[in-house]
Amino acid sequence: MEQNDKIQLFEDKRIRTAWDEKKEEWYFSIVDVVAVLTEQVSYDGARNYWKVLKNRLAKEGSQLVTECNQLKMTSPKDGKRYNTDVADTQQLLRIIQSIPSPKAEPFKLWLAEVGRERIEETIDPELTIERALTTYLRKGYSREWINQRLQAIQVRKELTDEWDAHGVQKGTEYATLTDEISRAWSGMTTRQYKNLKGLTKENLRDNMTTLELVLNMLAEATTTEISKQRDPSSFAENLNVAREGGAAAGEARRAVESRTGVPVITSQNAAQLHQVVTDMIEGVVTEQDDAEPDAKD
Repeated sequence: MEQNDKIQLFEDKRIRTAWDEKKEEWYFSIVDVVAVLTEQVSYDGARNYWKVLKNRLAKEGSQLVTECNQLKMTSPKDGKRYNTDVADTQQLLRIIQSIPSPKAEPFKLWLAEVGRERIEETIDPELTIERALTTYLRKGYSREWINQRLQAIQVRKELTDEWDAHGVQKGTEYATLTDEISRAWSGMTTRQYKNLKGLTKENLRDNMTTLELVLNMLAEATTTEISKQRDPSSFAENLNVAREGGAAAGEARRAVESRTGVPVITSQNAAQLHQVVTDMIEGVVTEQDDAEPDAKD
């Protein structure tokens, strides 16, 4: 199954999902959905609820349990990837019917919206960018920062496309190369960088300053360009390319620090950097919602 993992938000609750490119179908983490419908506070509580419900459905002779698949998804507890019970939209609707919840109907509407938006984005990819913009605005980021973040997403996509073309495997190899790029320009692995900013499961790039984002983009864009010129044929060669790309941005970082007299890398995260400017953003989001009533998340 070719899948693209993504976190979807339902009323600010995180739902782990995967999009199957071949089947053009969303798969949803059942435990995450159970947590929303039953208003379970803990992940373990939602998992236990699903375990009991799954056993009951099996005893009742329901084929639903055997039809559900498992996919590797990132655990919200430790950040590692585990096999996770997932359901497609049709299966999920059947599960929802088995859980008494006042959130059932709103969740059904949300499911329909998620599916519709994915189809629309496939037809018109620009909608993906528009919805990402709305998401960051809702979270309180400034428009200047958002412009850089969206560009960073594109730069990262070009790099991973280049890696795919040269046989780099998603998962461990992606992570290793990303760490080498990060270490070469910032002096830290991704994990060390996140620790510096006091992050656990949060996205590191979402907690970078504009200058940090720009230098990270430079590192990844340079890596992509070197790869195109070198045409690496092994993982070891891709590793050397990653180090060189990161090193180029590392030189730029040191030049900036030399001229400004202050370090580029900061321990501050998004909230501490005062990127959440609620009063100003609420007005912007309201205007955008009025203009684009279907814009989401």
